[in-house]
Amino acid sequence: MSSVFYKLLSLLSVVRGYNLLVLIVAQYLAALFIFSPNKSLRLVLLDYELLFIVLASVFVVSAGYIINNFYDVKADRINRPIKANLDAYVSQKTKLQIYFLFNFVGIFFGGLISFRASLFFSVYIFSIWLYSHKLKKHPFRGLLAASVLTISPFFAILVYYKNFSKIIFVHATFLFFVLLLKQLIKDLSNLRGAVVNNDLTFPVKYGERNTRKMGIFFIVLTFFPAYVLTTYPSVGYMKYYFLISIIILLFIGYFLWKSNLKKHYLLLHTVLKLMLLAGILCLLLVDPSLLVERVIDKLN
Repeated sequence: MSSVFYKLLSLLSVVRGYNLLVLIVAQYLAALFIFSPNKSLRLVLLDYELLFIVLASVFVVSAGYIINNFYDVKADRINRPIKANLDAYVSQKTKLQIYFLFNFVGIFFGGLISFRASLFFSVYIFSIWLYSHKLKKHPFRGLLAASVLTISPFFAILVYYKNFSKIIFVHATFLFFVLLLKQLIKDLSNLRGAVVNNDLTFPVKYGERNTRKMGIFFIVLTFFPAYVLTTYPSVGYMKYYFLISIIILLFIGYFLWKSNLKKHYLLLHTVLKLMLLAGILCLLLVDPSLLVERVIDKLN
């Protein structure tokens, strides 16, 4: 019984169960407050096609984490030894079997929506494999690919609702630059493991100092969409999130320039993760009254 428990815990660690939960919450909140603000809470929550998109996203992203873990075994033993020991409870062979199963299930749910959705998730699956197998070994392409793949599941919902407003693309630009910064700092913290795994990440090729400079450049780029979003009346009270984000990014830029230890990079990486999580939860601030009205409508 304990063996089964540890294997389940190991699998949750491999697929990063916490990240999957955040993904589900993010997709539903985005659907409610950004992509379909005029639909009732009941219609959004009972939309089976949206559910299929979320399920397809969860399975293909889980598969992506598995294949990434498969290729990163050596690096993880150095960068995250505790997690690596937990992940080892599931054999490499079993990970590959689950990887193919999850991909099949993801494409299946995409196919229940449309052929285009199935094709989107198929391309996404291939892109994750290409990133894990090839792209992450290249400094700039790997950096861009990691950020694009992280934000891609939201484009499935964007296409589903056919909501192509400017504010959505400005918001996506803000997220993209923050994800670039987060990935860059993650690469700094994983420098030793990257060397062992022969991954030519940005810090490996260009050095820590130049990587920190690039990180500050990304921070400067992030200021522009963040400021633009504060001027949009339709973001409601969420404008305060973007104002606070600008202040947080200023502090991150300062400490990034001063930092040169792994523990410092891990701290900055954690701050960015919390900032992104707060951004998801702050979608509720776009129009709090909208949520109240939808709940009342559901009760009636």
